[in-house]
This record gives sequence, structure tokens and C-alpha cells, in this order.
Amino acid sequence: MSTNTSAATSTSKRLQGKVALITGGASGIGKCSARVFVKQGAKVVIADVQDELGLSFCKEIGSEETISYVHCNVTCDSDIQNAVDFAVSKYGSLDIMFSNAGISGIMDPRILATEIEDFKRVFDVNVFGTFLAAKHAARVMIPAKKGCILFTASVTSVTFTEGPHPYVTSKYALLGLAKNLCLGQYGIRVNCISPFLVVTPMMRKATGLMQMEKEKIQAAVSASAILKEAVLEEEDIAEAAVYLGSDECKYVSRINLVIDGGFSLANPSFAMAMKSLIS
Repeated sequence: MSTNTSAATSTSKRLQGKVALITGGASGIGKCSARVFVKQGAKVVIADVQDELGLSFCKEIGSEETISYVHCNVTCDSDIQNAVDFAVSKYGSLDIMFSNAGISGIMDPRILATEIEDFKRVFDVNVFGTFLAAKHAARVMIPAKKGCILFTASVTSVTFTEGPHPYVTSKYALLGLAKNLCLGQYGIRVNCISPFLVVTPMMRKATGLMQMEKEKIQAAVSASAILKEAVLEEEDIAEAAVYLGSDECKYVSRINLVIDGGFSLANPSFAMAMKSLIS
């Protein structure tokens, strides 16, 4: 067998035999990840509060032998516990916990306009919900001495974007949680994924752009990107999650995989200022 053929075979079903639980899996990045995970051989449980969307998606993508839905409010300890127990009971184990559920809150970056209740609500979902997901995943992964826990963070956690304070702060908190989870002694890996702006339903709703064509929004996002001739899409985040959840990544833990085309490392302001002077 040639090297190329061997490589293709080894990666054709990169999550074969694994069981994954994806919070916020009924739409956006979570939904796309569920689709890609199943394609890569995993059995998937979608945990979400969007029951109609979640159930219809499961029917669309496959049978209960490969994908199931469970109602889950990530801020509720018993809901997370039930989702984890459901995955283990239904498919026999839990290999990947992809804590992806999150909200943006009110999209106003001004400190004086930041509402206390909105700050609490964003932290409740984005941070406390992720803590619960990690806690209950660890509950079943520690005895098995294996597993992978993934968090969806954000490029706002590594660079300045003038985002709303509750959202940005919550994503920084996820990085701290991931680094502080000392689970390596049990063979459990913990990693974050921090994407640049992806045009998802949540993003469009939060910014009031639900009626605008996706292509038009994407064009505006791409204009601010550093890496040109490529568009960041939900599938790119899903593929990153597949990599981090697969055995190919068996010795990668406590990293923050930033998927931003170099945005967080570049500051084009100086070049733009100089260009304005000499043009």
C-alpha cells in the first residue's frame, strides 16, 4: 500500500468508534460540527434548548443509531447531568465533550451601557454552562481514563476587538478554565477553539442582520480579515474540532487553537495611517 493511500485510509473516519456530546448543537457551529462528526464516524448527542430545530436536524442527518437529541439548558446542573448520562446510556461511553453553547448578549461595547443582568446572563451560559459540561464529562471520563473536552472560545479572547464586555470577558474565562482543568493524569485532554467571526444565525441575530443576505455580511467580515482569498465558515471550526477530538491529536492538550487567519497577530492600523499620508 502506498503512503498516500495509507494516509487517506487512516483519516477517512477520524472519529470512528467515538461518542460525542455537543452543546448548542441545534444550530450554527454546533450543528455543522454534529454533521461533520457523524460523517467522520462518531455517534453524536446534540444537547440544546431549541427542541424543534434539534429534533428535525437529527431526523435529517441519520437514525438514532448515529445521532440523538436531548433537551438541555446548559445553565442547569441536572440538565447537563442528564445529557451526559443519556449519551453513555445510549451509546456506551463519552469520548468527546464539545461545550459549544454560548450567547453574545447585548452587542454594545460601552462600559456605561453594559447592563448588569445581561453580564450575569452571558456568564451563566458561557462560563457556568461550560464549567458544568466539563464537570459532568469528567465524571464519566475519569473512571475510563480517557476523553477529550473542547470549549468554543473566540478570537476576542486573544486580541482587542472592542466587543461587548460580558461576551469578551466570558471567552477569556473559558481559556482560564481550560488551562486550570488538571485532567491529564487521567488521560483527558482539554482544549479551546477560538474562531474569527463566523456568520452564524446567532451572530446575525445579535447584530440585527437577520434580514441581510449572508454573502453581504460575509463580504464585510472578509474586508477586515488579514488572510484574503479565503472565507472562514462553520465547517472550518467543525474540522478543527474533529482534529482536536481525534487520535491524531492524542498528545495535544491545554492549547487554544486560534482560527483567525493571522488577525490576532496583526495590527494594520500603522500601515493604513502611513498609506493615508503618502497617497
